[in-house]
Amino acid sequence: MQVSILVNGLRMFDWRKLFFVQKINLKKQLGDNEQQACLKKSAAITLTGVLVIFLLGLSSQSVAAESISNQITGAVTEENINQKPGSETVPAEVVGSENKSVATEINAIITTGQHPYLMLSNFINRTKDLEALYKIAGDQLLWLGNAGAEKNILEVLDLLDSASINGLNATNYDTQTLRQKLPAALTLAADNYQQLAFYDTAISLSLLRFLHDLHYGRVNPQGLNYKLKLREKKLMDLPMLIKDSLVNGTIKQLPLLVEPKLQQYQKLKSALTTYRLLAQKSTVFQLHSENSIKPGDNLRQTDELQRFLESVGDMPVEASSSASKSMHYTGKVVAGVKKFQLRHGINADGVIGKGTVAAINIPLSERVTQIELAMERLRWLPEFNPGPYIIVNIPAFQLWAFDDIDQFNAEIASMRVVVGKALKNETPVLMAEMRFLDFMPYWNVPYTIVKNEILPKLIRNSNYLAGENMELVTTFGNETKAVAFTGSSIESLKQGTLRVRQRPGKKNALGRVKFIFPNKEDVYLHDTPSQTLFSKSRRDFSHGCVRVANPEGLAEFALKNQWSKDTIQQALNNPKTQRVILKKSIPVLFFYITSFFDQNNNLVFYPDIYGHDSILLGMLRNPEDLSDQSIFASGNGESVAPVIK
Repeated sequence: MQVSILVNGLRMFDWRKLFFVQKINLKKQLGDNEQQACLKKSAAITLTGVLVIFLLGLSSQSVAAESISNQITGAVTEENINQKPGSETVPAEVVGSENKSVATEINAIITTGQHPYLMLSNFINRTKDLEALYKIAGDQLLWLGNAGAEKNILEVLDLLDSASINGLNATNYDTQTLRQKLPAALTLAADNYQQLAFYDTAISLSLLRFLHDLHYGRVNPQGLNYKLKLREKKLMDLPMLIKDSLVNGTIKQLPLLVEPKLQQYQKLKSALTTYRLLAQKSTVFQLHSENSIKPGDNLRQTDELQRFLESVGDMPVEASSSASKSMHYTGKVVAGVKKFQLRHGINADGVIGKGTVAAINIPLSERVTQIELAMERLRWLPEFNPGPYIIVNIPAFQLWAFDDIDQFNAEIASMRVVVGKALKNETPVLMAEMRFLDFMPYWNVPYTIVKNEILPKLIRNSNYLAGENMELVTTFGNETKAVAFTGSSIESLKQGTLRVRQRPGKKNALGRVKFIFPNKEDVYLHDTPSQTLFSKSRRDFSHGCVRVANPEGLAEFALKNQWSKDTIQQALNNPKTQRVILKKSIPVLFFYITSFFDQNNNLVFYPDIYGHDSILLGMLRNPEDLSDQSIFASGNGESVAPVIK
């Protein structure tokens, strides 16, 4: 009699094979005693089989559900029973045990926050991301133990190896170690739970680190005293992006999903590839000149200079000629030098002076580094809202006005500025909201300037304040009344109970207008009577505030759709102090970046006037996981918004 179980109309397998002993010629193979023992065992097995079949009959719905689950996990089915010896699928209860063991090992790694495979073994700042990733996967292996394991892992490793495309260091992601361990990992026994978990989590951690670095940067800008606006909330769900990429087979697309979308970043990324190739292939060129070379002068290295200018894109490439090399510095070479000077923050007069020679002789490998550092700093910036922006790039001595973050304003795309003096009164890096303008402003002199500069002069000459159109006040404010200078004024100024301000007028250090964006550093943008400073190529002369060359243009930009040009001109020429509140505040960014694409799409390099590049390089030599608590305003980085996909 055939005994079979039907589940949802499907014949599963013959249970008689499991519970009934097949007939054999006992007399031929066994003795009498052995035969009796065998028959007793047969009877016991038969009874057991009958009971099992009876119980299964009482719960056919349960069996149906179990059969579906077994088909997913690879448990016993008729198809599995008919498999060749040695290819049997592990029963469901064993699979469950294995899964539990793998989950135990994965959770143990997450709990310790340490990974033995990785150079940076401590991953405490990536623990939440790693835990979330494996929770999505049901605490099971993500990379190993499936048909696509090798392909998926190799795609991840290729991704990490190409980290330099985005200015990152591939060695920080342990690609060499993970490649070496891959063949052994792919052949690990199914019950080697610990080693499976170690390799699987190592791949996950390295990928999480790469994506986090690419999106947020590797350094906390607050540690560099960069007062940038913190992100309000986490908008990028890296664990979900990784899981989706695995499901959809789009691992290679992950960098495009997380890298900054700013046009500035994308242009620098392209330039990085170009300059890295130039640094590898170009012959090192050093220009030698003790004296300034003017257009028309003789220059022994004219031909070499031309080849250099062609390589960096400042001259069109010309076919080599068999004619004798020219030693005259004229024509196209002069034009190429002018463009080079323009792209390196040097007055574009064509004269090859010390500054131009120094810029030409900087190795292209250092230009690569400048681009990489610029890309790193752009990752620190939070998401930008639509609308106008004002950005001052401190080492460029330039201000840019944007109608939108990727759209230069057509009327005042750029403007020369004077910034704080290096090593003494450096302009801070910060983000703030411009809220109002003061026309014909008072200059409220900071206490440090009063103490260090004004007091010594006032002690020598009691009429100093009057000569500088300055006065004493008890507190700052446009409506505050001045107080008379007395014998006790010097001591009050030392103690800070009296203050100094400069009245509006031609001598006023702030000129005719100042642009206020309240900040703890107490800096702002303003006009200046010292217009001659804007003609210099290096313009770090201020006490920290930023002086603008075209205050009228900036006022028109700030008051667009609020005041007419005529009204602005009247305010600039009226001796009365007037405050104008902006209907909508404008974000202002004082930034520090030594390579930048300007409004004419030229890649411009600037000197590291404050030494910030050197400091950042030093920090990047000691890689660590950036804490989410340091980059989110909430401090926990919890995602409360839809995931960007």
